[in-house]
Amino acid sequence: MAFPLQEKYVNLLTDFGFKRVFGSEPNKQLLLDFLNTILPPHHHIQDLSYKTTENLGNTPLDRKAIFDIYCQSVNGDRIIVEIQKAKQNFFKDRSVFYASFPIQEQAVKGDWNFKLAPVYSIGILDFIFDDHKTEAAYLHTVELKDQDCNVFYDKLKFIYVELPKFTKSLEQLASHQDQWLYLLRHLPDLENRPQPFQDPVFLQLFEIAEIANFSTAEQDSYQNSLKYYRDLNNVMDTAREEGRQEGARETAIAIARSLLDILPVETISERTGLTVEEIQHLTKP
Repeated sequence: MAFPLQEKYVNLLTDFGFKRVFGSEPNKQLLLDFLNTILPPHHHIQDLSYKTTENLGNTPLDRKAIFDIYCQSVNGDRIIVEIQKAKQNFFKDRSVFYASFPIQEQAVKGDWNFKLAPVYSIGILDFIFDDHKTEAAYLHTVELKDQDCNVFYDKLKFIYVELPKFTKSLEQLASHQDQWLYLLRHLPDLENRPQPFQDPVFLQLFEIAEIANFSTAEQDSYQNSLKYYRDLNNVMDTAREEGRQEGARETAIAIARSLLDILPVETISERTGLTVEEIQHLTKP
């Protein structure tokens, strides 16, 4: 039996909601439309296909890399799209590491001139970078530049959207990108289809995202995904609050215990500073 539902529309920042709306072939027009508000105009996409990560990487560890969405445009551009719900240590290192897989994938056996198709890594962040807290900009495009800030390599870009900084109201939306970012933040808060969202692409989104249209199994899956999202937010809020106090090790242990059913041991280690061995020896209270 499905859990009681309150919101009319799915939360796009949950794993289930994001992949339901953006991650399937029948709905790829939604992903296309969204990406073209984020990508630079000269790399706008006419069509795309979804790709798997089964053959990415050279080792079994590499192949455990899981992207929320991995796709390829009709002209060969590779695009990774990920929802990142909480800060983690070495986040930027992780982004660069993951972007290396679509690059390696393009290697051709035998004679090859090393020509590469562009690779984009797009991160939808439900947090703010520590080093950008005082900046108003919420969209960051990162690329390789030389000492004079001239672009050295145009085929590798990292694009990050800090969603908490996007605070426009419904009446303030001035662009198609504004509309998408508003829905990423506020879709579950809507009870109808507001006037700014009468384009066919948004009407399609509302139809796909309406929870009443889910099967019982889909509603159960969504509720589990929503619980994970809410629990993670609560835990990270607690971590931020308690991190300001003394007794850091005791706090770290308490936080680690609360995360045992939510995150992998390695990720808990990154976020608490405890070793993997220490976490493995913890028992739930």
